[in-house]
Amino acid sequence: MDTKVRSRVRRHRRVRKKITGTAERPRLAVFRSNKHIYAQLIDDLAGRTLVAASSVEGEIAKDGDKKSVAGRVGKVLGERAKERGITSIVFDRGGRLYQGRVQSLAEAARETGLKF
Repeated sequence: MDTKVRSRVRRHRRVRKKITGTAERPRLAVFRSNKHIYAQLIDDLAGRTLVAASSVEGEIAKDGDKKSVAGRVGKVLGERAKERGITSIVFDRGGRLYQGRVQSLAEAARETGLKF
C-alpha cells in the first residue's frame, strides 16, 4: 500500500476511535475518489445508513468543477436529512484534510441547516 494512502487510513482510524454516530446525531461520512464524492449519514449503533448522496447521481453531477459538484452533494444531503428530521450530526472527514471538496461539501451541508 502506498505511504500516502496508509497515512490517510491511519488518520481515519484514529478519528473513528473518538466519534460515533447515533440515531439522534448520525455521523456524516465523506468518501472522496479522484472522480466522485460520496456522503452518507450513518447510525453506527444500528449499523445502517440513514441518508446518502453522491456525485454519481445524475441531477447532481451535471457540470462544473469537482468542488462545485461537492457543494451540490452537500446541499442535497442536507435537504434529504431535513426531510428525515435530522438536524445535528458529527462530521467524519475520512482522514482527509478539511479543504477543497471536503470543505465545500461540509459548508453546503451547514447552509441547509445541519449543525456540526
